[in-house]
Amino acid sequence: MANRDDIKQRIHRGDVLIGVSAPVTASKSQLEDILGKDDYAFVSTDSQHSAFNEETLVRFCNFADELDMPVQFRIKHTYHSYLIGNVLDLGPAGIEVPQVEEPATVDEALKYFYYPQQGKRSWGGVARWKIEGNDDRLAYADWWNTHGWLCLQMESIQAVSNARHLAKPGVDCLTWGPNDLRYDIEAHPQHPFRTVDDCVQHVLKQLDGSTTRVSFRSYDPALRNKYLDMGVTVLMESPKP
Repeated sequence: MANRDDIKQRIHRGDVLIGVSAPVTASKSQLEDILGKDDYAFVSTDSQHSAFNEETLVRFCNFADELDMPVQFRIKHTYHSYLIGNVLDLGPAGIEVPQVEEPATVDEALKYFYYPQQGKRSWGGVARWKIEGNDDRLAYADWWNTHGWLCLQMESIQAVSNARHLAKPGVDCLTWGPNDLRYDIEAHPQHPFRTVDDCVQHVLKQLDGSTTRVSFRSYDPALRNKYLDMGVTVLMESPKP
């Protein structure tokens, strides 16, 4: 079984990583069934488009940890980036910030994702990922800063065009919301980017030579090879039947 703690390092190396989505309300047996369908690297869950409370997220992350599976969590709203540290105290290993367009949003996400001296995340929380037996303040902060992963979601032509400036040090993946991006493409019928794939290819070119990778929410496992052939290395899929 692959090491589940080194996702960040594997992202930077360009390893192929497949994540699977699961509802935050899933029971342990439901989660175990989903994860048993393939060799997944992480499980992603969402609050942007789903009902959410903190206790439910702690419960979900506990189940995932018992199954040795790190959790990527999409926060409720772009403007909630200042709450990333609080959310991380509930157990996720990775964070996805939706609808990112401005460098100021990136700076705020970085500030609250990383512990000092890299960021300003506050110390505390008994539900944090891998905190048990690793509660020395400086040691855990250093471990977190080299293991937790941060994702920013590209959902507009503006974000796609400025991707290289958004992929600041500390940003591990630029992820995709293909449906919201389609709205923006439809709103700009004269723009040279006519499809989601046009946008993906443009961002891949911008990221060439960096350790920030594209993570694509493809949903369908049948599309896996298509996007891997394009150069995408991280995919988020729906559970297999």
